[in-house]
Parts: sequence; structure tokens; C-alpha cells
Amino acid sequence: QVQLVESGGGLVQAGGSLRLSCAASGRTLSSYAMGWFRQAPGKEREIVAAISWGGGRTYYTDSVKGRFTISRDNAKNTLYLQMNSLKPEDTAVYYCAASVRGPLSLDVYDYWGQGSRVTVSS
Repeated sequence: QVQLVESGGGLVQAGGSLRLSCAASGRTLSSYAMGWFRQAPGKEREIVAAISWGGGRTYYTDSVKGRFTISRDNAKNTLYLQMNSLKPEDTAVYYCAASVRGPLSLDVYDYWGQGSRVTVSS
């Protein structure tokens, strides 16, 4: 199985940018469809973005389209989420996840990271 560790979260002002990284170990990342999820206080976890095995297909939830970019570097076994024009409503714990169901998965994920907190101040 694969182990996932997120990094890159923190506190940023509205309009700023952050890049989250998700380092995989145990198995090669190219074996999995990958996704970023988030959970805000008092809300259910939601999918933010997803990317297919080879990176050729992506999905974004409507609220982040045009602001966030998901990418992967299978050679480095790392998943990324570039977040620009951040808004206070993007405040959440962000999780990366891996799915054995491919090439692109929007709902069923098998392995999860521990989460990285992102706080956007107004």
C-alpha cells in the first residue's frame, strides 16, 4: 500500500497563494488516481480536485476552477495543489488521497494523508 504525507499548508491572506505537496512512499504514485479533498469546520469533506494516473485528465469542483491547479510528478512520487487567489472560504484541512480505481476517481479513495491545514484570513 501507499503512504501519503501532505505539506505546504499555513496561514495566508486573502488573494495570496499556497502550494500543497503530497509525498508518496511505499508504492509508485503512477499506480493510483489521485485527489485533493478538504474539510472545513462544521462541514463535510468535499473533493477539490482529481487527476488521472498519467496526469492527462483533471477535475475541479466549481468553487476552485480557475484558481487551483492539480498536478503530479510520478518520477518524484509527489502530488501538488497550487492554490491562487485564495479566499477565506478556502479555509480547511486539505487531504490528499489515492485511489486504485482509475484512471480518474471522484469519489472512492483507498488511502489518505493526515491532512494539512490552510487558513485564509480576510
